[in-house]
Amino acid sequence: MIGFLLDSLGRVLAALPSKVSECFCKLVGDLIYFGLPGRRHALLSNLHHAFPDKPRQWHRRIGRESCRRTVEMGLYVLASPAFSLKRLKRHFTLDEDLSHELDQALRNREGGVVMVPHFSLMESLTALPGLHEANGQPPLNVGVIFRPLNQPGLDHWVKRTRERFGLKLLSRKEGFGPAMQLIENNGIVAVLFDQNAGHKGVLTTFFGRVASTTDLPGLLAQRRKTRVGILYTERTGFWQGRIRAEILTCPPRAIDIMLAANQWLEDKLKTGGDDLCADWLWLHSRWGTQEDPDKRFRLRARRDAIEETLEYHGWDALPRKTRFWVRLPNWLGDVIMALPLLRALRLARPDAELTLLARPHFLPLLERFGVGDRLLPLPAKGRGYYRQFRRWREEYPDCHILFTNSTRGDLEARLIGAPQRFGIARPGKPRRCLNLTWPLPTGLDEATIHQTRLWEKFFQHFGLQQELDLSPFAWEASASAPAAGSKPDAPGVSFAHSEDTTATTANAPRIGLIPGTENSPEKRWPVDHWRTLVAALQDARPDAQVFTFGTERDAAITREVTKDFRPQSVIDRAGKTALVEFADELSRLDLLICNDTGGMHLANALGVPVLVVFGPTNPVRTGPIFTAPTRLVQPAGCPPTGGMSISQVHPDMVLRHALELLGSR
Repeated sequence: MIGFLLDSLGRVLAALPSKVSECFCKLVGDLIYFGLPGRRHALLSNLHHAFPDKPRQWHRRIGRESCRRTVEMGLYVLASPAFSLKRLKRHFTLDEDLSHELDQALRNREGGVVMVPHFSLMESLTALPGLHEANGQPPLNVGVIFRPLNQPGLDHWVKRTRERFGLKLLSRKEGFGPAMQLIENNGIVAVLFDQNAGHKGVLTTFFGRVASTTDLPGLLAQRRKTRVGILYTERTGFWQGRIRAEILTCPPRAIDIMLAANQWLEDKLKTGGDDLCADWLWLHSRWGTQEDPDKRFRLRARRDAIEETLEYHGWDALPRKTRFWVRLPNWLGDVIMALPLLRALRLARPDAELTLLARPHFLPLLERFGVGDRLLPLPAKGRGYYRQFRRWREEYPDCHILFTNSTRGDLEARLIGAPQRFGIARPGKPRRCLNLTWPLPTGLDEATIHQTRLWEKFFQHFGLQQELDLSPFAWEASASAPAAGSKPDAPGVSFAHSEDTTATTANAPRIGLIPGTENSPEKRWPVDHWRTLVAALQDARPDAQVFTFGTERDAAITREVTKDFRPQSVIDRAGKTALVEFADELSRLDLLICNDTGGMHLANALGVPVLVVFGPTNPVRTGPIFTAPTRLVQPAGCPPTGGMSISQVHPDMVLRHALELLGSR
């Protein structure tokens, strides 16, 4: 029944004037392009990844025409069974080079393998035996490997319509023995050339992006030691074209054949002109093989040809073409605690371009850490805030990872429109703007696990297997940072870069203090305790130089802490450094003593020994994570997860730990 319906529809389409059919294809193609926003986004994303330097209007024009060509292909599949061979000869011609190659193969009794790319009129190739014989040439022995359809009636119709001019359909279910036998009998085997072969394909690249490519044509050619060509129809008009073939010149190894074919297609799409580029079926997900959510955060394949791909192209590493966007937290400490995850993701997905979205003042610091490929500042809040995220939609990220938990961050990700948006879902807090979430396991007490390790579990849920590297970052202080033993020129002025050692000797310890916190005043150790500690440090280590750090809002606190101490030995730097300068100065310290604050995490990431005074907050969850010397001080009798007043930590306890850390340097 289905065959009868398809035959009837095909005869109607074949009887229509070609202009009517062409207009119908344009109409339906435009309906697909404009009426299916999800499909349009995938189409334009494919084009933007392949041709990032082309203007937006070019992507839209090629994408719209590609939709029309896709419909043209579909109608041709239905109408062509009603075409006579005489009519097909009016629509399609054989290129002279192709005729010559076929004649030579027949004379030399030579078989071969041809690869068929996804151009719109690829179905016209089923008429190749008939067209060749109609030109007065001997019959061709041609077979096409195909995957049988599950619907018996439709499968029968496909076989009947495609084999009517002598083409043989070789079922994959029967294995590749029939294909090998056909080549041995001097026949030609055609295989659809696919860049999204799923888990059965070989991991390589296409347009620099990781893709799964079929290596079946190469395997057939390698076993039979035969030549390989690309067979395609060069479209010259509606349902009209020239059937062409190009022989690949490469070593007769399956991997070399596959790589050469991929390169041929890339070059053809880049240099063949806009019409040929639009003729390729860009609607399909060509790079979808690495999109399984549970394996997204690692590269994996049953068969991997990455090393051969790097050698073929002369690359030192994979191009970073898979677009991972990462929304970083809003607080400095949380940003630092997220860095090990970015490190691990870089190693697990060497093909990923990491774009980091962060508050503007974090970007210079992130650039120095080198954990991202692109850094984008979050726009200023206010009217028009979300407009920027909508504009970023046209950069077509492949996935979006959120370290944040806010509705604002989720809405940002939804507006950017990555097809995969990852986050943590906590009980009672649905994240409707995200489509891939890790549900926080029942019974997991977040108070008993470090924030970095919690994020690690989140990443592992989506495939990360890479161990976290918790070693401190290598950091080279810039020339503008203070030299050892240097003195301030004047209050409020940055250090002079000199070797003046009037106040301290060259080996004098440099001790940093952060008495304030950006938030939560209850996390601040009392000013009197800080002053007692400074006086005790000067008594115990009179050669020590003490620096206080903080933001402009902390300056009132640091002024109280440093009041009445000699300015040559106790120097107030609060509010006088940008973030990178702050990191430079931290990196020169021998010890940092601080509250639970972002500066503590930054110093720890730089490898600076830190002594942290905790009270109400939880060091198990937010303590230093990098493998640098660390001491955590809590009130006597305080639970490991915190909860007591920080004022109960006595300065003598902090002094003892400070001297022990300084003595170990």
